[in-house]
Amino acid sequence: MNHTDKNIVQYKPLPGDFAIWVFIFAELLVFGILFISYAFTRKYNLELFNHHQQFLDRETGAINTVLLITSSYFVVRAVDAIKKNMSQQSARWLALGLLCGAAFVVFKILEFNEKFSEGITLSTNIFYMFYLCLTGFHFMHVLLGMVILAFILVKTHRRKYNADDHDGVETGASYWHMVDLVWIILFPLVYIIR
Repeated sequence: MNHTDKNIVQYKPLPGDFAIWVFIFAELLVFGILFISYAFTRKYNLELFNHHQQFLDRETGAINTVLLITSSYFVVRAVDAIKKNMSQQSARWLALGLLCGAAFVVFKILEFNEKFSEGITLSTNIFYMFYLCLTGFHFMHVLLGMVILAFILVKTHRRKYNADDHDGVETGASYWHMVDLVWIILFPLVYIIR
């Protein structure tokens, strides 16, 4: 090995299927545009945004943040387990991740129900239009992520994945982490930053 061989950096391919990364980058672009639009609109409607932001349930939003971060941790453990040929442990970790996702959904439905029962809609004002669009769009991604996690959970439980063939688990995990990442940005942006 000569001196230049030591300096060669080896790149690992992205985990999971390449197609999911195209989808993830497209989704992140859409969310990025929505976040920039929110921030730009907020700048010119600061009093309105600050006034209505105080009526959002920050405690539930914080609980949901913990739920998604915990869920992502469980999914990481599932990927690690399947790479070690521990499919039943992987399935248990996926089930825990899915359970946290379900808890997020319950809290979010309760939050939406409270706002709708107060008569809040997309046309109430520009703040609530953004709040409902951003959180609703994210909510749909959580539901899709749960479907994906459930699908890979069933396949993992049936031992369809193993240490040599686990791209499906990594693909689902990559999507789920994107859902978590978006919420980590969305929560402070909409609920906290004043």
